[in-house]
Amino acid sequence: MGLGPVLAAHPRTTVCDLLRKAYLMDDLAVRLGVSELIGAYVDCVDDDRLEEWPNFFVEQCRYVITSRASHEAGLPHGVVYAASRGMLIDRITALRQANIFEPHRYRHIVGPVRVEQIDATVAQVRSSFIALRIMHDGEMSLFAAGRYLDCVDLTSQPYRFIERLVVLDSQKIDTLLVIPL
Repeated sequence: MGLGPVLAAHPRTTVCDLLRKAYLMDDLAVRLGVSELIGAYVDCVDDDRLEEWPNFFVEQCRYVITSRASHEAGLPHGVVYAASRGMLIDRITALRQANIFEPHRYRHIVGPVRVEQIDATVAQVRSSFIALRIMHDGEMSLFAAGRYLDCVDLTSQPYRFIERLVVLDSQKIDTLLVIPL
């Protein structure tokens, strides 16, 4: 079935109108998929399901936590750097089996997700966040604030991160940065 019957049924509709609607639907689907990825990601971290965390990334990924000053200076590495899903798995294994730290968890609040660019296979995305740290005794404090700069793979469902750059607003980074942001 071509466009002829649709255009005949809606005489004021043009081919451009139909293509625009199809593009908007695709664009909306990508935006919803990206928002779902980011929401599921923070739920995973906040719910301490950290063994699932590497699955939010493609195999050859990049995960970096850095300060705003380092990012603006163009420095490629941060206080946390991983260049593959395997490195993310190693990070969680070390966190669970080798690292010694005071028990705590996070609660993320993520601002509106801004999809800045979409092509056939990748979306460039940014969002602001704050992460509260809840200590084992119940004490809560603001742990981190900043933005996520993401490159998202759109070639499979669910979407996955190709790159997640966590840019912290402060240069003062707590040494108790063991759980992913």
